[in-house]
Amino acid sequence: MESMKSTRLPELACLTETALFSSTVKREVRLLLALLLCGLLLTGCGGVTGSANRDPGQNTGGGNIQAVNHVIIMLQQNRTFDHYFGQMTAYRQRNNIPIVSSDGRINDLSTGNFFNPVELIGPIPVAHSGSVCTETLSSDWAESHKEMNLSNPSAAGPNAPMDGFAQTAFDVGLHALTQGITLTDQTGSRAMHYYDDSDLNYYYFMASNFAMSDALFTPLPSRFPNRLFLHAATTQGHARGPNRQLTARTIWESLDAAGLSWKIYMTDGLTYLEYFTYFNRPETKARLVPLSEYFTDVQNGTLPAVALIEPGLFSGRDEHPSNFNPTDGTVSPISVQTGAAFVASLINALMVSPSWRDSVFFLAYDEGGGFFDHVPPISVPNPDGIPPQDLLPNDPVGDFTITGFRVPNMVISPFAKRNYVSHTPMDLTAYLKFIETRWGLPPLTARDAAMPDMTEFFDFTGVPWAIPPSPPAQNTNGACDFTRQ
Repeated sequence: MESMKSTRLPELACLTETALFSSTVKREVRLLLALLLCGLLLTGCGGVTGSANRDPGQNTGGGNIQAVNHVIIMLQQNRTFDHYFGQMTAYRQRNNIPIVSSDGRINDLSTGNFFNPVELIGPIPVAHSGSVCTETLSSDWAESHKEMNLSNPSAAGPNAPMDGFAQTAFDVGLHALTQGITLTDQTGSRAMHYYDDSDLNYYYFMASNFAMSDALFTPLPSRFPNRLFLHAATTQGHARGPNRQLTARTIWESLDAAGLSWKIYMTDGLTYLEYFTYFNRPETKARLVPLSEYFTDVQNGTLPAVALIEPGLFSGRDEHPSNFNPTDGTVSPISVQTGAAFVASLINALMVSPSWRDSVFFLAYDEGGGFFDHVPPISVPNPDGIPPQDLLPNDPVGDFTITGFRVPNMVISPFAKRNYVSHTPMDLTAYLKFIETRWGLPPLTARDAAMPDMTEFFDFTGVPWAIPPSPPAQNTNGACDFTRQ
């Protein structure tokens, strides 16, 4: 379809997710953060552990999921759980934050002594990154399987050794050389580096105070098709980017059929719903709005029942690792702190608004992005019985029966349990299951039908965060220096 060929969706053109953080966008974000900061200061924001002296509207709950009237979902880009939150246990211990948990299956929030081998170089250990920017990595089907199982990528699965991250990053560097690009990282060590609360202080505060999971995985071991699962719980056989629109039923169609409101707030004027035929309907396009409407709706109490916030794919606010642009040979550095500050502006605006009282904000990441994680994927049902239709001749064999990698996540809501960590295995389609459970909608595929409904994350009777906490301002002074990555 010509319209799909000309779309601005970044992955259709492969490595065109790169974007420079323009001065215009910088001014916009600074203005939003300044306005938000003023609002927080006027309402008593300041401490990093206390509660703000404000009450945006008490909600006494109701004892069940029906207390939720607004669900907001946002997926940032290309980070694994260990890469972002592997130091969470140490952070909790230093700050006397307990882990209030279920009985647990995956109960390890630390990276330990994990390492990966690189041929002719040796073992590459886990280490703290000195840079908030990282040179390009890869998380396509072949690379993801190799990252899980270096010696036998076709055997990637629940028993995978998770030993190929550094070697894959090293190989990406070799491939870049064939295009005349010399990466600063010559060993693949960037794939084994992590951030901690000194880098991502806002995320560590929010995830540890509210609820999170240490067993949330992406739906498949590949790149951006994971985002398509968030719309329809399937890619209809595509392990890579489809070259046509998909006919699968989307969650938006289910909401429309039930007479429920929804919107997609577009940060950079695009949405991945373009990959589905449901996008073509005039009434659908009327629900696709600029991000500015999010702030208006939050403040006015006019949020829809379900909302999706598309990230800043072209404005450097999506936390994607820096990308190589094959058109001009440039590398665009992207700071994780810029993206985290952007997300903070969205969540903080919600917490100080009338909309807080009955909302849930789900934040996670769409794929692992080539960064390490020590926990192997989980087994899941093929959504619709369709095996991968677009694998290349040298790709590892596989099916849509294992997930991708664990990703960072948090559940922000007045109903979220304090300090809670879920160990229940699930993938991102659990967000769809939560929506379906709340409004009595049928599952889209076998995949979301198999997910837990996520009610374990909430206390709908006690409403633990009726008065939200006062989070710290996200640090933005980290070095963007490839020599320190």
